[in-house]
Amino acid sequence: MIIFKQATDLHRYLARQRSMQQQTGFVPTMGALHEGHITLIREARRHTDFVVCSIFVNPTQFNDPNDYKKYPNTLDKDIYLLEQAGTHALFLPSVNEMYPDGLQQLEHYNLGYLETLLEGAFRPGHFQGVCQVMARLLNMVQPDQLFMGQKDYQQCMVVKWLLRHLHMNGTQFIPVPTVRETDGLAMSSRNLRLPLADRQKATAIYLALDHLRSHLSPGPLAPLVEEASGILEKEGFRIDYVAVGDADNLSPVDSWDGKQALVALVAAFLGEVRLIDNMVIAR
Repeated sequence: MIIFKQATDLHRYLARQRSMQQQTGFVPTMGALHEGHITLIREARRHTDFVVCSIFVNPTQFNDPNDYKKYPNTLDKDIYLLEQAGTHALFLPSVNEMYPDGLQQLEHYNLGYLETLLEGAFRPGHFQGVCQVMARLLNMVQPDQLFMGQKDYQQCMVVKWLLRHLHMNGTQFIPVPTVRETDGLAMSSRNLRLPLADRQKATAIYLALDHLRSHLSPGPLAPLVEEASGILEKEGFRIDYVAVGDADNLSPVDSWDGKQALVALVAAFLGEVRLIDNMVIAR
């Protein structure tokens, strides 16, 4: 695996790969890698000839500065895992490399309703930061295929919008199903911050989502959402939202007709750690 820290070096190297008709797969991450990330690498290897992973903790997508400071850093382990998984290139830029003109007066993206609900509502500016960093990474890598996990369901929708906005029609977006622990908890870098007692309680998020899925029936959804919220509150979660939306566009759904594809989404704090998860509950 070759490690690049400058975009110009990475761009020059990838140009040589393209001259040999090599298809490039890209997996953007913020490090603190786990099996979910490695699954993305494996998928990229299955579908493309040359796999690039990036590790960059992007300051512009953290609306809480303390959350940014506390984000786990396990770089040595990350490099080992990427090498074992057969990653061809790692892009490891600095903040100055990504934002040479500084972090002020950055571009603004018109994301419409996607920025007004769920993560957009509870984390103001978050998706602007996602677009700012992803636009830079995509332009640097110019991948044929982009691999991202469905655990960040709304973020996947934002990035698909960004690809259209950037006119990157040559980049195919590949969503990869959420990878879970044996007890159902979605794998996340934030899980590393959970004390043991909270880690055991954290599975309530999966149980709440599974309750929504298994008890879904046509009609009003509010009672079922209230039951799922109770599962979380019983374990001490502070809930930002438990919501059900259209699986294709995330528009809120208050009553189910028995046919509409639905996704259930949760964001809640356990102690000081904020966890998110989702589950398609009707297809």
